[in-house]
Amino acid sequence: MTSALRTASAAFAAVLLLGAPNLLAQPLPDNLFAPIEDTTLKDPDNPAKKFRIDFARVEHMVPLTRQQRMGMTPENVKELTQEKVDQLYGRLTGGPIPDGQYAGDLFFSRGDGISGDGDGSTRLQEILGGLAGRAAGRGIDVLEKLGRELWKGKVFFRDQRVLRNMIDDEPAIRVITDRPHPPDTNPPQTRQVPRDSAIGRRFLTETVWLLFPAKLYCGQSLVDGRRESVIVDYNYSDEIDGYRPSPDSLAGRGGLRIRDEIRMIRPGFYLGRAYTNRAFLLNFTLYNEEVANRDGPAFARGDAITEDCWPGEQGRKAAR
Repeated sequence: MTSALRTASAAFAAVLLLGAPNLLAQPLPDNLFAPIEDTTLKDPDNPAKKFRIDFARVEHMVPLTRQQRMGMTPENVKELTQEKVDQLYGRLTGGPIPDGQYAGDLFFSRGDGISGDGDGSTRLQEILGGLAGRAAGRGIDVLEKLGRELWKGKVFFRDQRVLRNMIDDEPAIRVITDRPHPPDTNPPQTRQVPRDSAIGRRFLTETVWLLFPAKLYCGQSLVDGRRESVIVDYNYSDEIDGYRPSPDSLAGRGGLRIRDEIRMIRPGFYLGRAYTNRAFLLNFTLYNEEVANRDGPAFARGDAITEDCWPGEQGRKAAR
């Protein structure tokens, strides 16, 4: 498999594993973010070289308040440039490992040159380059639409430290799913989703498949090593009960080696990054309306939050 085809396949797999709510909010103001360039750093051997500002300095210069975080939604976060998404992620902690059903949204990284006037190209376009990159740019809307038709959310089983993805039972997913005859001895796990629930209205039926299992644990972020993130690891999904070689292996260590990491923006709302074989692929959000409504007011008041993962020393000081 060529590197271009592998990357395109990774994008498709990630789209299957992520989804899209429709939550509207006001755009986030620029004063929540630091300048993209750190002008205090100079390279004496290359005066023209420019340096991006690091996360520690961003957190010191522009600390996020809880009220500012309460104004963030999946809709306004996905409109940010990649530099702003990164700056936001670097100021978050893992929070509690989620439990229950979460709706999802994905968005590809947008180019944002260090001069601040990027052309808006997606990260996938930059990886593929040339004609393939331009074709990928045109195809991203198609990928997102296909993902929304198939993938509807994630279910976290916190006590088991396991996650599964909710997939509609449609012909497009049946093509890559083992359904041997006589009847399958390891049928896909299913879940009943009430049609009158916020996430249930996104499904064609009340019964959905639970596919693409992954392990949950706290681990070092691949973009910000100052503190841990909640890791969603598909590499050893074959060790999880109910694993099906097809399609689950597509995301595992014998396939695209998908690894996600998430941090909490506010209760019920997480920002994540998807990687394939440790290469950054795209951003995503996870949202649980019930948790947001239940725990949001206490968070806004400044009540303590559970940190299942190590929040780092700078995070500890900022919290006091």
